Amino acid sequence: MKNKIDVNKVLKNASIKSEDERSLGLFDLSILGIGAMIGTGILVLTGIVAATTAGPAVIFSFLVAAIASGLIGLCYSELSTTIPNSGSAYIYAWVTIGQVMAFFAGWTLLGVYITTTATVANGWTGYVHSFLAEFGVHLPKIFLAAPSAGGIMNLPAIIMILFITLVLTKGTSESKLLNNILVIIKLTVIFLFIIVSVKHIRPAHWHPFFPYGGRGIMVGASTVFFTFLGFDALATSAEDAKNVQRNLPRAIIISLVVSTALYVAVSLVMTGVVPYKDLNVAEAMAFVLLAKGHTLTAQIVSAGAILGIMAVVLAFVYAGANITMAMSRGGFLPRQLSHLNSKSHSPNRALWLNGLLAAILAGFMDMRNLALIANVGSLAVFSLISLAVILLRKQQPDLPRPFKVPFGNVLPILSIIVCVVLMLNITLPAWISYFIWLGIGVLFYLGYSVRHIDINQEHAGEAE
Repeated sequence: MKNKIDVNKVLKNASIKSEDERSLGLFDLSILGIGAMIGTGILVLTGIVAATTAGPAVIFSFLVAAIASGLIGLCYSELSTTIPNSGSAYIYAWVTIGQVMAFFAGWTLLGVYITTTATVANGWTGYVHSFLAEFGVHLPKIFLAAPSAGGIMNLPAIIMILFITLVLTKGTSESKLLNNILVIIKLTVIFLFIIVSVKHIRPAHWHPFFPYGGRGIMVGASTVFFTFLGFDALATSAEDAKNVQRNLPRAIIISLVVSTALYVAVSLVMTGVVPYKDLNVAEAMAFVLLAKGHTLTAQIVSAGAILGIMAVVLAFVYAGANITMAMSRGGFLPRQLSHLNSKSHSPNRALWLNGLLAAILAGFMDMRNLALIANVGSLAVFSLISLAVILLRKQQPDLPRPFKVPFGNVLPILSIIVCVVLMLNITLPAWISYFIWLGIGVLFYLGYSVRHIDINQEHAGEAE
């Protein structure tokens, strides 16, 4: 079909950077994935989902989400090594289906990354406020909340997002060092929480283990699923990855295994130490530690959470900018956004666009509804990824595939089914928010994209 892009042109664009200009090795990629997956899910959602949705069986919510993510991770591994490109699902859809689906895949990812970044930053402000309050430092409330919540702006969230964006503009080498440090700190405090808390486990707190039944487990899985969005963040890093065919699939598997193990461990400890009904708090880790008299450890964990959440923001701003850059190459977004800085080789304009939009949303808007885009959007994209594997195999059977999902099309089909099941358990407000975002996308596509689509990609990757 004429509205599909030639896969050879995509591969040519992805080879703009030489191997020497690529700075992300296996360790860096694994840390990037872990940093994107372990964030608000383990620091905020674990306790809330246990208290309100799944009870101690929240571990099964994470396991269901992890199994689904494992299937999707295999699909990502095949596509990202076959077509290594910063565009992720946007490019895969353009190659296999056409430009309309490509646009909406990319548009969905942009909405997911921007709103999730803003939401994470809002949660970060809460941690900062409570942490400082423990030392008698009280920030003015008017600068801690959006106007709709009685404030003027969420200033800490704005500052943090802009700082992370600035770091990213210095280049991948510089930003990866900060990300690695932040993720290592985050992992350290999680292990600290487990080690200190495990001795307080009372098995009686695990009864009943399934207070909300199987329905609660599935609703919980749908709620926490977006925490595994790190797969896509990894896929968007393909153009910065060294030895991409070897390192990217391994990084996806490593990040999934580590993240799932920590989610399960933390869930078991939390619900074993404190009755699950008491965990409906944003700072569940600190709450559990304080309940057992570990004040100093709680403060350390809170400080680690503050730094750790910044790693999530870094991963999502980076991924969103890569999607923006890829879409601009194709003319779906203004071409200037695909320009690479001559010194840092980073898409600085795309980075600032994503960073500024996320900062504005975090600072001035109530994110409770907008953040719901992530739940539906991520599952919709993951379904598309699984479908693209099947279609690309049929359309391009001779294309080299350094990694291939085993058992033919069985696992991609199973991945689609699991995603659909999880989508059916998502609340109506989430669907409404997602369709509103798609409606805005329709207007942009008809008003701009349809007149500027560059099927030949003649201007892709120009340097500033």
